[in-house]
Amino acid sequence: MIRVAKWKVASILAVCLLGIMFAMPNIMDRATADAMPEWMPSKQISLGLDLQGGSHLLLEVKVDVVIAERLEALVDSIRTELRKENIAYSNLGSAGHTANVSIKNPNDIEKAYSLINPIDSGFVTETFDNGLVTVTMSEQALSQRRISAVEQSIEIVRRRIDETGVREPTIVRQGEERILVQLPGVDDPERVKRLLGKTAKLTFHLVDQGSSLTSAQSGRVPPGTRLLPSVNNNPGQPNSYLIKKRVMVSGDTLIDATPGFDPRNNEPVVNFRFDSVGAKRFGDVTVKNVGNPFAIVLDGKVISAPVIREPILGGSGQISGNFSTEEAKDLALLLRAGALPAPLTVLEERSVGPGLGADSIASGKVASIVGLVLVILFMAFYYGRFGLMADVALIMNIIIIIGALSALQATLTLPGIAGIVLTIGMAVDANVLIFERIREEIKNGRTVISAIESGYSRAITTIIDANVTTLIAALLLYEFGSGPVRGFAVTLAVGIATSMFTAIWLTRLLVVAWLRRTRPQTLEI
Repeated sequence: MIRVAKWKVASILAVCLLGIMFAMPNIMDRATADAMPEWMPSKQISLGLDLQGGSHLLLEVKVDVVIAERLEALVDSIRTELRKENIAYSNLGSAGHTANVSIKNPNDIEKAYSLINPIDSGFVTETFDNGLVTVTMSEQALSQRRISAVEQSIEIVRRRIDETGVREPTIVRQGEERILVQLPGVDDPERVKRLLGKTAKLTFHLVDQGSSLTSAQSGRVPPGTRLLPSVNNNPGQPNSYLIKKRVMVSGDTLIDATPGFDPRNNEPVVNFRFDSVGAKRFGDVTVKNVGNPFAIVLDGKVISAPVIREPILGGSGQISGNFSTEEAKDLALLLRAGALPAPLTVLEERSVGPGLGADSIASGKVASIVGLVLVILFMAFYYGRFGLMADVALIMNIIIIIGALSALQATLTLPGIAGIVLTIGMAVDANVLIFERIREEIKNGRTVISAIESGYSRAITTIIDANVTTLIAALLLYEFGSGPVRGFAVTLAVGIATSMFTAIWLTRLLVVAWLRRTRPQTLEI
């Protein structure tokens, strides 16, 4: 008599029970699933963009802006170091990936080199006989800066999307400087685009009161300062500010930002709080500059420039700027998520309506049900009792697939449904091989027990070979494919694994249970 070890029986029943438990939430609505006990699985299959509807965005990271900012910071550092040592210079500036400065006194060239070279290890410093000193960003530093900018942008985009409450977004790198964003179920793509389109780089600067704003507006901006527009267009308020380039406090040290209302006039504001480092810097600046205006700059525009009335030592503050309630919420979200290292531009945008997804789901259900019914009828008609056992395993196979996709939180797309439909047909392949082998053994005169044992043992090699080759193809599709191709690969790979389990272990258990109960002398298959 064929026997199945007790640990195998327990394992088979455990896998089937887990499959049922993880698949159950998918027949409930979201509220009911979320209300289930903590020890019960409550995750549902995540529907992709083509099934749920939503937005598809392809973004490009403007990495050149990051490099230009680093060069600008280098130029400021060179200016500071040379002035500190009273070294006369001219033509300080940057072009491409290089910063240049001309040292007027040839005797100061070596000293200038010793000051400039240690500023940034990512640059290569060279001197020339005519007094020119060039500082060029190395190829390695360029490559690292590009990679870092894109990776940091992906993380910031993910934080911003998560703050909006979008469930199961897809945010992946595509190419060298592009980010693919898919947002299932998004009903306000314009707001998402606004959030992603803002760099949200917050800095605090002192206003330059010693220089003429009118002169700067005519094009004569003093060194070490910047002329920035104001977001405030109210009468009596300046439309631009002349601020010092030096960043007194950076938004990088923010740890929280929340929308609120100013109790004095009930206008929407954003309350912010620094970490210990930022709080100390903010306190030091306000202590030393009481009576001076302090500009709050967001993405190159001055939100406001209030006068420091007294030292602010608590590490918190408030940003006001005639915001609407929605603008205050979005600004707080952006500040909490962090600043993008570089601006993002939308290269491609597509919107998918939920109606198209509903039609796809309905079509997928029809295809799955029709395929399932036809396979069940064929197996029952062609193999009789053994075919019915294979049908039971097939139904359990589908349940386990759904449970596995729910547990893995894999995103189900329309090609993924095609993979499930394909799996329904492939799931009985192993049973067909086994049953045909059993038929051959019966024809060769073996006994019932011997024929069944031989059928399972001799067909197993062929089954493994066939499924492993298909699994390799699925893995390659997942590795080199993207989007819908990966969705198909995931469901195909999961279906292969579950079909091998149900065909080899579950049907064998059902056959052994039938043999032990009936002990037949003949076999019709």
